[in-house]
Amino acid sequence: MPQTKAPSPLRSAGALQNDIVIIGAGHNGLVTAYYLAKAGLKPLVLERRGIAGGACVTEEFHPGFRCSTLAGSTGPLSPRVVKDLQLERLGLEFIKPTVRVFAPLANGHSICIYEDAQRTTDELARVSAKDATSYPDFVSTFGRIGRALSPLLRMTPPDIEKISKGDLWDLGKLGLAIRGLGKKDEYRLLRYGPMAVADLAAEWFETELLRATVAARGIFGAFAGPWSAGTSAAVLLQAATDGHAIAPASFVKGGMGALSQALARAATEAGAEIRADTEVASVSVKDGKAAGVVLTSGAEIEARAVISNADPRTTLLKLVDPAEFDPSFLIKIRNYRAHGTVAKVHLALSGLPKFPALSNGDSIEKLSGRIHIGPDIDYLERAFDAAKYGDMSPRPYMDIRVPSLTDPSLSPAGAHVMSIHAQFAPHRLQDGDWNSRREELGDTVVNTLSDYAPNLKELILARQVITPLDLEKTYGLSGGQIHHGEMSVDQLFAFRPLIGWARYRTPIKGLYLCGAGTHPGGGVTGTPGANAAREIIKDVKRR
Repeated sequence: MPQTKAPSPLRSAGALQNDIVIIGAGHNGLVTAYYLAKAGLKPLVLERRGIAGGACVTEEFHPGFRCSTLAGSTGPLSPRVVKDLQLERLGLEFIKPTVRVFAPLANGHSICIYEDAQRTTDELARVSAKDATSYPDFVSTFGRIGRALSPLLRMTPPDIEKISKGDLWDLGKLGLAIRGLGKKDEYRLLRYGPMAVADLAAEWFETELLRATVAARGIFGAFAGPWSAGTSAAVLLQAATDGHAIAPASFVKGGMGALSQALARAATEAGAEIRADTEVASVSVKDGKAAGVVLTSGAEIEARAVISNADPRTTLLKLVDPAEFDPSFLIKIRNYRAHGTVAKVHLALSGLPKFPALSNGDSIEKLSGRIHIGPDIDYLERAFDAAKYGDMSPRPYMDIRVPSLTDPSLSPAGAHVMSIHAQFAPHRLQDGDWNSRREELGDTVVNTLSDYAPNLKELILARQVITPLDLEKTYGLSGGQIHHGEMSVDQLFAFRPLIGWARYRTPIKGLYLCGAGTHPGGGVTGTPGANAAREIIKDVKRR
């Protein structure tokens, strides 16, 4: 898989002793490294691949065409992380289009959700007077709920079996914020958590395309359809993160690799060390305590603590000897759900596709955000049906970006890059395997999208198909799960990854988790890494 390497602060191997070893230079691992270094520790980050970033990398997939390979946009990144790491000082540029999402239909109709709520209301008035009336209340309601829930993201989940005074204080403050919403929004919050996102969308809107666009956030990256219970929880998390129920289109100039490079630079300037092409084979455990890591080269690195940015299943089932854990813990972590459903397809295009749903005057603006392909709730549910029975969807739900519209550096002049997130493509196929069905997947995605942009095929110069198997083998995502585990109600907050082990610690003393498999979960926010660093620093200071 071709890739380009931006100038990077990666260092060659040196001394084999450090205060703390961090496994994986994904964005959360780099954020954790920064905060630990600022606290006076000496973190060493070990990255298996030759480039920092994990899922946040920019790679060339065809000469002159570069793309954010996996994560296409920020989650958005935590404002606290941006400020503390001074990322803008390091040259990081954020791109925020005026459009959140454009949703076309094959028959030429469409809707568009803008950053500006009034523009969206005016747009919806063309389709449904009822939806145009409901939309401002929808935005303000989720804005209020999001603000009330926002502190939850930065909290360390409580120890359910032994709640401390500090935990009670934090939960009390959160409860007061929720009480401050008033009865109507309180009831909404209580109802929405376990609700199927299809029901939530129907409660607000009557237009099927708008319902599907709202519901898509509930199933993004999940092994679930819009009628699955609890899928509204992801919408609430989105509101807590961004203040809006519909995910934003928030990009980074130079692709997501530029973000990782800025994070790496901030970490190294603070005193961390990063080594690329250094794969960890196992975590050394002595007397129930993490003592360092063993590399695939056979070298050993001693450390006072080990932090894993890998997903929980990889960390606890592959890097640690199972004999170190209680059998009941092993059963629980083996049952931690991490079913991959996502494929990525990148297209190198000679020009911009034409969507009949767009007039020439608004093509560039409306295509500069995210493009949603999924005309109604039933379409999304049928796409999931295929995955339930071990097959790729013949008509996948797609979340698409054309990043070269706002960042011309990603493609040659006049040409464009299109990046397609496609669901559903299960990690395990009932018939065949991903090595033999890779091109079939690419054809399915292109054929489906061609119904909405008829001239697409004639513009394709090259394509890259990334299957769930690639996500596991190349990028280290167990089961091909982009969120390091299902973002379902029973695997969130105090249950992420497991009840009793949601505080970034593990049964092995000195072994921690800092990735998306911890609270508050997936998305490029940096919050899991920042939260984990806070807890690790507390432990180190107690010793």
